[in-house]
Order: sequence, then C-alpha cells, then structure tokens
Amino acid sequence: MRIVVLDGYTLNPGDNPWDPIAELGELVVYDRTPVHLIVERARGAEILLTNKTPITSSSLAQLPDLRFIAVLATGYDVVDVHAARARGVVVANVPEYSTSSVAQHTFALLLELCHRVGVHDQVVHGGCWAACPDFSFWLQAPVELQDMKLGIVGFGRIGRRVAQIGSALGMHVLATGPRQPSDLPTSVQWVALADLFRQADVVSLHCPLTPANERFVNAALIALMKPGAFLINTARGRLIDEGALADALRSGRLAGAAVDVVSEEPIRKDNPLLTAPNCIITPHMAWASLAARRRLMLATAENIRAFLRGAPVNVVW
Repeated sequence: MRIVVLDGYTLNPGDNPWDPIAELGELVVYDRTPVHLIVERARGAEILLTNKTPITSSSLAQLPDLRFIAVLATGYDVVDVHAARARGVVVANVPEYSTSSVAQHTFALLLELCHRVGVHDQVVHGGCWAACPDFSFWLQAPVELQDMKLGIVGFGRIGRRVAQIGSALGMHVLATGPRQPSDLPTSVQWVALADLFRQADVVSLHCPLTPANERFVNAALIALMKPGAFLINTARGRLIDEGALADALRSGRLAGAAVDVVSEEPIRKDNPLLTAPNCIITPHMAWASLAARRRLMLATAENIRAFLRGAPVNVVW
C-alpha cells in the first residue's frame, strides 16, 4: 500500500515521528508540494495525505490508483469532495484533535488585546518603567472581561470549549449557528447572528468555511457591532472581509481584532490587516501544540487502519 504525504512539515517539523503511519504501508513524505508537482508526486499512491495542499477534480482525474484521502486537519475544504465521491475515493478528516489548543489560543489572543502583555514587556525592557516616577503605568488600561458578553459563531467542539472558558472568566455567553443544539448549556444564550453581533463585546469565530459563508463578516455585519468591541478569528481567514475589518479598525469603531488565520496563507504582503491598527496576527498556529499534533498523527493512522479494514471512519461525504 503506497502512502504519500504531500505537505507533512507542519505536522512533523522534527518532533512528531511518522511511525504510526509508516507501519501501515510504503510511506513517502514531502515537507511541501507546489501545485505543479501534486499529480507527479501523488501518482501511484493508493492513500494520499494532505493538510493544505489542494486536491482538485483535475488532479483526481489523473490519479486512477487513488482510493483514500486522509485530510490532516478538521477542515477539508482543500479537497473537492464531490469529485472524489464521483470517482469512488473516500475522504476522511480528523474532527477532534486541537479543541483544547485552539480554545486556549483564542483566549491568548483575547487576553493580549485586553492587556497588551507583549507591548508592556517590550517597553519595560526598553527602560520606560525604570524611568517612570510612579510605581505603575500602562500604555492602555487593562480591560476586564467579567460581565462582558462573549459571542460565539459556530457552536461545535471548539465553540463549546470557548464558551466554558468564557463562563469561567465571568463572561455572559451568546452563541449562534445553523441550528440550535438540543443540549445547549444553560449558561449559553442562543441568538440570531445579527443579534449576536449587536450585543457582544467580543465576537469569536469558530465555524467552518463554506461557499455560503465566505466573507460573511462584511462591512454591514461589522457595522452592527458595539463601538469598542473585539473580533477574534481562529477558524478560517476567508470568513472575514479583511478590507472591511481593516477599515473598522482604522476608524476606531472596533477596539481591536486578533486573527490566527487570513484569506491567503502564508499572508500576502499587501494584506490590509498588516497595516491596520490594534490588530494582532499570529501565523495559523492555534492548532499546532505538540500535544495536538500527536493526537492528529495517531487519529490519522487510525483513519487509515479503519479504511484498510473496510470500515472507514470520519468520512466527510
């Protein structure tokens, strides 16, 4: 069984061995694969692993041996699943491995907006505190989250964990999504999308990207937000109209934004968020704790085993 990994570096930059997958077949790992080499490298593989390398209908048509695609992530929008289905290729993802890491990173971003720890550390090391006539100073007064409203868009595993942490910090949690879950926690208020944007002091995105919601956080929706609110995105960059968000930050309508994802990754030098004030950007790292990457490796190996047994799991179509 020939197994090819198209973009393995982010999963294993050297600290997360491929052993659980290597024992399942003849394994070939590429750290990165440019688009023009996808078919060449994947040709002959029966099992293909990808994280962000796109698998299009055109590529699938040139890979007659392919039987199974294992997506090294929860989101699977990099694969044309309709074309895969038409060719009888099974596609599976890993629905839960980074919940704790992404929720933790969400609050790392939010707390940085509230306290600007990094900036204050820099100015202290630069001598500002030593030269200060008072025992205490701040460039921006810290923001207390107690009794603020946290709006969560997308109430899956990560959204639920974010709600738990927000509640523990004394925040009032609002949530929205395609449908209200039957097991909605009593501490969470379910509201319509527009109402969430109107009421929340902090809006945090945790929904998958679909053709229907691309750039749904647009100028009109941002205009509903409270003056001085925060926007957090650890989901997918293309959920946001980045130009509209940058305009809201420049105008001062929003107090700040923090994103771990952008519309094109790696980020383009002309991305408007790079020059927007009060915007924190991290390089799509929320998922990448070693603990989460180890879970992802083991779960992917189990997806492959299940497929080889004839009983695939985590199938996305």
